[in-house]
Amino acid sequence: MFKLRQLLELRHINMIALGGSVGTGIFLTSGYSIFVGGPGGALFAYLVMALIVYFIMTSLGELSAYRPSSGSFCDYSNIYVNPSFGFAMGYNYWFGWAVTIATEISASVIVVSYWFPNINVIVTSFIIFLLIFITNFVSVRIYGEIEYWLSFLKITVIIIFIILGLYTYSTHVGANSIHNVTPFKYIHPSNNWTLFHNDKLFHQGWLGILSVFLFAGFSFQGIELVGIASGEAKHPEKSIPKAINIVFRRLATFYILSILVIALLITYNDPQLASQNNVNISPYTLIFSNYIGKYAADFINLIIFIALISTANASTYTATRVLWYMGKVNHSHQLMTKLNKHHIPVTALIFTLIVSIIFYIFSLASNGEVLTYLVQISSLSGFIAWFGIAYSHYRFRYKYLPNVGGETSLKYSAKFFPFAPIISMIVILFIMFSQFIVLRNDYTIVDFIMLYSSVLLFILLYCGHKFYLKHKLI
Repeated sequence: MFKLRQLLELRHINMIALGGSVGTGIFLTSGYSIFVGGPGGALFAYLVMALIVYFIMTSLGELSAYRPSSGSFCDYSNIYVNPSFGFAMGYNYWFGWAVTIATEISASVIVVSYWFPNINVIVTSFIIFLLIFITNFVSVRIYGEIEYWLSFLKITVIIIFIILGLYTYSTHVGANSIHNVTPFKYIHPSNNWTLFHNDKLFHQGWLGILSVFLFAGFSFQGIELVGIASGEAKHPEKSIPKAINIVFRRLATFYILSILVIALLITYNDPQLASQNNVNISPYTLIFSNYIGKYAADFINLIIFIALISTANASTYTATRVLWYMGKVNHSHQLMTKLNKHHIPVTALIFTLIVSIIFYIFSLASNGEVLTYLVQISSLSGFIAWFGIAYSHYRFRYKYLPNVGGETSLKYSAKFFPFAPIISMIVILFIMFSQFIVLRNDYTIVDFIMLYSSVLLFILLYCGHKFYLKHKLI
C-alpha cells in the first residue's frame, strides 16, 4: 500500500497551521470580544487561552516527534488511551472540519455577492468547491505552497493593522485623548484603561470573561494542524517541535496585540464593536479607512475572502488525512486509504467534499438553518480534540513510555509535565461545561442540547464503538 509522501517543509507546516487558525474571527469578532468582556476581560481570556494552547501544543509536539502520523492525536488516542476513544476522537474531529468546509464556503459566497450581487450562488459555490478539490488533489508540495502564500497575505495584513494601530494611538489618539479629540473620522479615543475601573476593564464581570473564553478558544483552534501535517513533513522529529514553537508565538502575538490595539483605540461600549458580521464596521476596516479611505471595506472584504478560502483549504486537507487514517486502522472503509499518483488520499478527499456539499445544499434549502445547527453540533469539537491531546500525552508518559526506554527515548520533551496536561484538561472542561451559564435567561432545553451536542455525539460514538467491540465502557 502506498504511503503519504513527506514533502512538506517547515515553512509549509507553519503556514498550514496558521491558515487553519487565522480565519474571519480575527477580522470580524475580535472587537466583539472587547464589547462583551471589556478590554481587561478580553486580554485576560486570550492570555489564559494562549497559555493552555502552549501546554497543548508542547504535548502534541512530544507525541508528534516521537511518532509522526497524519492521524495525529486520533492515532495517539487510539494507541495510548483505547481504540474506542480514538474512534470517537477521529470522527468528532473529521465531522468538525467537514462542517467547517461548508460554513467557510457558504461565507465566501456571501463575500463574493458583496461585489457581484447578481451572481448565481450555485455557480460561485461550484467554482470554489472545484478550486478546493484541485488544490488538494495535486501534490502535497503544491498544496503547501498555495496555503503558504494565502496565509502569508493574511498575516501581512494583521501585522500592518497592528503597526498602523499603534502608530495611530501614539501619534494622534494618545496625544489628544485628554481632550477626547482625534483627527481621524472613525476612531474615538478610548478611556478603557481607567485604573481600577472595574466596569470598563472587566465589562459584565466573570460572565463576560467566560463568553470571551469561548471566542478565544475558537480563535486558536486549528493550531493543532501541525500534528496532522507531521505525517507528510520532512524530518518531523526536528521540524514539528520548531513549527509548534513558531506557530504558537506568532498566533498568540497576533491575537493579543490585535485585542490590545482595538482596546486602545475604541471604547469597549462603542456600538461599532457590537457587530460580528458587518465588514464595514470591523475594527480592521475602521483602522484602514483612515489610510486608504473608501476602499478599506473592499480591501478587508478581499482579505476575509482569502481567509475563508485558506481555512476551507486547510480544513479539507485535515479532514482528508483524518479520514484516510481512520481507514488505515479499520475505523472506516478500506476505500478511504486509496491514494492517487500524487500520493493523495483521493477517496477520502472526494467523500469529505461530497459530505460538505450535502451540508451546503441543505443550508441553501433551509436558508442557512441546517448549517447553523451543524455549526452548533461541531462547536465544541475543537475543545474535545484539545482534551484528547492532553489526555493522550498524560497516558503516553505514564502507561506507555516507561516500557520503551523512558524519557531518554524522547526526541522532544514537553515542559511542565505532568502539570501542563492536567491543568489543560481541567481548564478545557471548565470552559466547555460553563458555557450554559452565558446562555440567555430564557433558553430552552433545545438550546442546551444543541450547545452540548458535540459532547453528546462524542459520548455516543465512544459508547457505540465499545458496544460493537463488546468491551467494558471504562
